[in-house]
Amino acid sequence: MHQHVIPPRYQAFLDGRGISTGGLAPVWSEDLALKAMDAHGVGTGIVSLSVPGVLLGGGDAEARSLACLVNEFGADLASRRSDRFGVFATVTLPDVVDRMTEAAHALDNLGAEGVVLSVNAEGAYLGDPRFAPLLAELDRRHAVVYIHPSHLEGPAAEGIPPYVADYLLDTTPTVVSLVRGGAVRRRPNITFILSHGGGFVPFAAHRLAMTMSYDSDRTVEELLADLKTFHVETAQAANPVALSSILGFFGADHVLWGASSSPWTTPSSATRACSHFEQANLPQESKNKIAHENAERLLRL
Repeated sequence: MHQHVIPPRYQAFLDGRGISTGGLAPVWSEDLALKAMDAHGVGTGIVSLSVPGVLLGGGDAEARSLACLVNEFGADLASRRSDRFGVFATVTLPDVVDRMTEAAHALDNLGAEGVVLSVNAEGAYLGDPRFAPLLAELDRRHAVVYIHPSHLEGPAAEGIPPYVADYLLDTTPTVVSLVRGGAVRRRPNITFILSHGGGFVPFAAHRLAMTMSYDSDRTVEELLADLKTFHVETAQAANPVALSSILGFFGADHVLWGASSSPWTTPSSATRACSHFEQANLPQESKNKIAHENAERLLRL
């Protein structure tokens, strides 16, 4: 569920502008992706764009053009190799009207399995009222929405790259915004999938629900139920401690496999994740759900 794609023309654009990919230097090609998948027993990978995304300071027209480039590339890859790849199409915020058109094109014409949204858009989280029309359209379409971190607004902490801790931090408030503002209740037909095990949500869910209840007409139990509607994938969270928290809160029916964040992580990261999962003391039924059954059900693979 968590595999990134770097189209050559997109990489060339970044290089031409001197834009980095989040402090790392990943290399992607179709052959390298397939080799990594084969090495770790991955039959199908759902690709999406990661940082730095398409909002790169060149205005809305540039962002639309880059999103189109990335989505067309992903759709071609998934069409040519439908046995190995699916795609989450890039839909950029905050311009909601244009993004509704992007989403419709990706789902209707490009055959995308869903869309990927960044956890924040210029500091606004996904539960922000300005994004309500887009969520309404995605709900009408019974869409899968994959939520992935992006750069935090403001400078990173000195000496701590954003991918070390900020990505987990930033996922949590977007979940809170969707629950606190009622979006998950108003839009029950959207399947939200959180990356990286859901950030801090599974570990902190009871505290989040308790503190949200202070100024809410919903009870702690109702808020916990809303939090449990999310699905999560396990990239960089497939270890005994994190899996225990993730499964303990969400349950095996809501957990999907993500080995790493290829190609942003090293092959050893995926190897380590696979080893942890294979050795996990879980019923085989739960392992099957996480490994492929939940994804097949949600994405109609």
